[in-house]
Amino acid sequence: MEMGRKSMLKMKKWWAMTVLCSLMFLAACGGNTGAGNTGTAKPGSEASTNSGQPAKQEIPASKDPVTIEFWYGLGGKLGENMAKTIEKFNASQKDVIVKGIVQGDYSETEKKLQAAIASGQVPAAVLGSNVDWARKGYFAPLDELVKNDPNFKSEDFVQTFLNQGKVDGVQYFLPLYGTTQVMYYRKDAFQEQNIDPASLTTWEKLADAAAKMTKKEGNKTTFYGWEPMWGKDNMMDAVFGKGGKVLSDDGKQVLIDSPEWVETWEQFRKWIHEDKIMRIHSGGQGWEYWYKTIDDVMKGQAAGYTGSSGDQGDLDFNILGAMEQPGWEGKGEGKPVAEARLAGIPAKASKEQQEAAYKWFTFFSNTENTAKWSMDNGYIAVRHSALEDPEFKSFSESNPQISVPLRQASHGSEPFSDPTGGKINDALRIAADKVQIENISAAEALKAAKVIAQKELDKLK
Repeated sequence: MEMGRKSMLKMKKWWAMTVLCSLMFLAACGGNTGAGNTGTAKPGSEASTNSGQPAKQEIPASKDPVTIEFWYGLGGKLGENMAKTIEKFNASQKDVIVKGIVQGDYSETEKKLQAAIASGQVPAAVLGSNVDWARKGYFAPLDELVKNDPNFKSEDFVQTFLNQGKVDGVQYFLPLYGTTQVMYYRKDAFQEQNIDPASLTTWEKLADAAAKMTKKEGNKTTFYGWEPMWGKDNMMDAVFGKGGKVLSDDGKQVLIDSPEWVETWEQFRKWIHEDKIMRIHSGGQGWEYWYKTIDDVMKGQAAGYTGSSGDQGDLDFNILGAMEQPGWEGKGEGKPVAEARLAGIPAKASKEQQEAAYKWFTFFSNTENTAKWSMDNGYIAVRHSALEDPEFKSFSESNPQISVPLRQASHGSEPFSDPTGGKINDALRIAADKVQIENISAAEALKAAKVIAQKELDKLK
């Protein structure tokens, strides 16, 4: 009897404990699934469950990379190398994907960007700059991004290139590479006439050498002594070497009809149309005229041409050599423009895309990549530290042409910044066509250009 009661008591205790545990279990389950639960751990924290045990941390979903468009107007080997650099960047990290969108040239890039800005559907990154558009707020200022980037090191940049990206003291554009117009010549054509390229320190001496190398059949030139590049830029370089300016020091007067301008441009007109020792290729789609000029020299139809330092990636230096642009008798060394190729971020791009574009720009211009770009294309590296890059040092020893743009840039001129938003440059382009293509005197062409340019400048008063 006593044993029966004890057994029954034990069974009651066992049953009570079982019920209690079950209730506690259900309560715990209900606490984790009910709407009022506060025990769920936040990402990155260690909250406790109702049972007092640490909750399992939640792992946030991986963030998708930001995809941006980069518009650039580069062709030939230069365009191929840009595509390779984009691929290198995309493979170097997982946060940003750059999609390169190729345009016909720099001008086409700007025209399409203007339409994109109007529509609001802009790319995040553009190889190009426009001071007037920056002032109007079409480009995003970059100072804050630069300030928050400990790896930027502004003192390492070539200062003239970095400063060209500033508008009214604000950094709107970053330099990706520098360029200047240098001279490329056929070694065999020079050797045939016993011409030492180092002796061609003035335009007068270059013209004499071009005359010696020019070949004619009757009144037709079959081999040209030199080929300037179509447009105003080569002739403006020559003007700056003679001391000419676009504007007066106070910025109020247009000076493009001064003797320095007229004498220089008239000399080019004479060399092209009267002496016929030089010629230009003009027109065509995109960079067509440029590559026709290069082809003339490479195919043995001209002794040399004036072209971009960036042409080096397309040239065979077993056949060609490179030299600096000359100056003028009694005026000293030449002063051709040394210009940064700048990249900007349209203001209508989202903040996320702006940050991604900045990351792409600074990757392109880091020491290793700016040195590589210079070696592959001949453009000027934008960082001083590139000159200490071991690969660049080794390359320059066996490829001396790579140092010609660097030497020339040390005594170059800054590019003209048009305060009228391009109207003065447009007038100069028209005048250059009159001289180079239509054989109109420089005095007449430049006088007409000055009237238009001065009128546009006066509107700013």
